[in-house]
Amino acid sequence: MVEHSPHAEEPLCDVGRDTYLRALQERRLRIHEADGITCLADLGLLHPDADDPLWLRPVAPSVALPQLLHRVEEHIARQRWLGARTAIAFESLMPLPDAKGPASPSSPVTLLDGIHQIMPAIARAADRSSQEILVIQPGGKRPAEKLPAGIPIEQGVLDRGGHMRTLYQHTTRHSQPALNHYEQLDGNVEVRTLDEIPKRLIMFDRTYAFVPASKSRDDVALELRQPAIINYLVATFELLWHLATPMFPNPEPLPTTNGITPRQQAIAALLTEGLTDADIAARLGMNVRTARVHIAKLSAVLKSTSRAQLGYLIGKSGILTDRP
Repeated sequence: MVEHSPHAEEPLCDVGRDTYLRALQERRLRIHEADGITCLADLGLLHPDADDPLWLRPVAPSVALPQLLHRVEEHIARQRWLGARTAIAFESLMPLPDAKGPASPSSPVTLLDGIHQIMPAIARAADRSSQEILVIQPGGKRPAEKLPAGIPIEQGVLDRGGHMRTLYQHTTRHSQPALNHYEQLDGNVEVRTLDEIPKRLIMFDRTYAFVPASKSRDDVALELRQPAIINYLVATFELLWHLATPMFPNPEPLPTTNGITPRQQAIAALLTEGLTDADIAARLGMNVRTARVHIAKLSAVLKSTSRAQLGYLIGKSGILTDRP
């Protein structure tokens, strides 16, 4: 049996990752080789071989990752709901701090309603931080006019010896304003990208976290200071960071498999889920027209004549299994 120590904050440990990688390379794994590696079962990365009960088959990363992200988002949504309900329940007993005053140290959750509350709260958290900033920025390219506002906040932490890591979607790799933004920062800054990432997240020193608190509004957020929740968010960030491709300062090219680009592989995975063009565009941070161009190219490569046939050819082609 492989030695496997507990790892509460790491979703996939080194032993689990090596075993999963071997299963992907060999396309199967003997069932006893996974004994005791609980993270493989917890993350649903292996399933029984229907033809031989002594073997396990790996779930393709392109299939496993969206499922894991969905579970993460469900957990975060639940925590947001609990946080909002907690804020409402205590509002009449203990007024929430205004934008000018510091958050109560005894309150693990603060509801921030409006940019006039959110930005000062982020600035206060940054002023108290000196180790790291962890950021998730979904939605592809960020408007150029919004990028400079974050420089003083970020630079302050960097000047105190901290480092900053940011996750974007792959669509940002072609955004010159985003690259200019990070080139202006002086310090230890890294940026990586993925096809899909969760909702926006900002964390300072693993002590303060800011997450959206509304599906319909962009100017409502929760400030979190509850250690268990923040540890969970950090573990999620680390898992996504490990899977992401470096963009700055040392970019790595996105790999291509059998003539299929990473963008087309991501779209292919979502097509097999039955998503519409609009849903695919939203998930991958692109506009609908761009998504349809990629779908058309994918159809041409696989010689598909219909949407239904395209889904069948995607499964038959093996491009999802071969996806990094």
